[in-house]
Amino acid sequence: MEKKLIKKIKSYTISGIETLPIVEGGKGVGITNGITAGNFAKAGAVGTFSGVNADYIDENQKYHPLEYKTHTRRERHEELIAYSIKGGISQAKIAHDISSKMGRIHINILWEMGSAERVLHGILDGAKDLIHGITCGAGMPYRLSEIAEKYRVYYYPIVSSMRAFRALWKRSYHKAKDLLGGVVYECPWRAGGHNGLSNAEDPNAYEDPYPRVAEIRSFMNSVGLNDVPIIMAGGVWHLEDFEHWLDNPEIGPIVFQFGTRPILTQEYPVTQAWKKKLLTLKEGDVYLNRFSPTGFYSSAVENDFIRELKEREIHQVDYRSSADDEFTTAIPFGQRGRQVYLRSQDKIKVDQWIAKGFSEGMKTPDDTLIFVDKSKSQQIITDQINCMGCLSQCRFSNWSDKEEMNYTTGRKADPRSFCIQKTLQDIRFDDNIENQLMFSGHSAYRFATDEFYANGFIPTIKQLVDRIMLGK
Repeated sequence: MEKKLIKKIKSYTISGIETLPIVEGGKGVGITNGITAGNFAKAGAVGTFSGVNADYIDENQKYHPLEYKTHTRRERHEELIAYSIKGGISQAKIAHDISSKMGRIHINILWEMGSAERVLHGILDGAKDLIHGITCGAGMPYRLSEIAEKYRVYYYPIVSSMRAFRALWKRSYHKAKDLLGGVVYECPWRAGGHNGLSNAEDPNAYEDPYPRVAEIRSFMNSVGLNDVPIIMAGGVWHLEDFEHWLDNPEIGPIVFQFGTRPILTQEYPVTQAWKKKLLTLKEGDVYLNRFSPTGFYSSAVENDFIRELKEREIHQVDYRSSADDEFTTAIPFGQRGRQVYLRSQDKIKVDQWIAKGFSEGMKTPDDTLIFVDKSKSQQIITDQINCMGCLSQCRFSNWSDKEEMNYTTGRKADPRSFCIQKTLQDIRFDDNIENQLMFSGHSAYRFATDEFYANGFIPTIKQLVDRIMLGK
């Protein structure tokens, strides 16, 4: 017998109308799109499509992948911007048509995306009245409120602490108070994708979100935001887990964002291999790592892709370009065989790696060498050359979207990272999920034990929303 609806679950006014207290978490590079967002909105919730390199779907519902026609990073970057704007507009139209004017449609933008502001302006210009809110994280989006004011849409900053929101509020958000639709608290220890851990926080020391959210609410109340909901994100599975948060004055109006659970629905555009993988995960299979070219921590499923990145980090030694008292042992480096110098004990490790096939040394920005096999070295170099400027700054390719920085970070490209655009595009279409980056929230292991998914059941988005509203 189904558990009855938790009586304390309330609808809230979100982006101008009353909706269910359920928000679809945005996931980039084509994973949350107009179809998923439209179906969440049609179910009376808040749908979120990604404005991060959105797929362009024409008026005949035909998908047009981006095929680069230029050769330099700057030129490819401009192609990506133009495509992203066109794709975002097409996804907004799809979401609007499916929603039947139910719920709300939001767009999710990563502030550290390459030329994020240009893309956001372009999409909002071309999709007037189709988008009701902007969700934005991965950085400190101070100008988000200005953009929201220009287009008269609501805005939803993603933060992981009261200090972060206070800084945004004091610098600019207090000027656009009426359009602040909500504050998204994203648990930096449990959320999928990129996480907002500060340098002072230990990635291995999980903190209960309740006191952190209560601290945000206390500050919000002090500046007159008592009725603005907080959106709890990261690690949310069953609403009954949060029953003590509901009708709680320390928390105030609360809405819940679901990022991982919706992936396992019929409408989500990921492969069956990906969905089957989610049903088999165990606790601990998803964890924080710092391999991302953004420099942020991120949460992903452990697979061969992550294990190979770990291997690169292990096969790493310090080096110097000239000998000194500590670095005394010379080895040839690169095609010309120029000498670099290692500690004598590190030379022993390098010889062992080379004997196992990790023969190619690659320099990092931190005066270290990593050792990989020949095919991996060639792949890394090719991916760096093919950079299309998808981030505002990329440590993997040393790209920057800042003209004043001559479109470079000023540091060496870092072979310990990877091309995030390439792998996130590939995993959408490739069943070989072991060799691509698979972002996920830490609660994904609950698919395997949740009775809702028994016998491999995959619900529709509407069925998922109905289930969530039961508290489950």
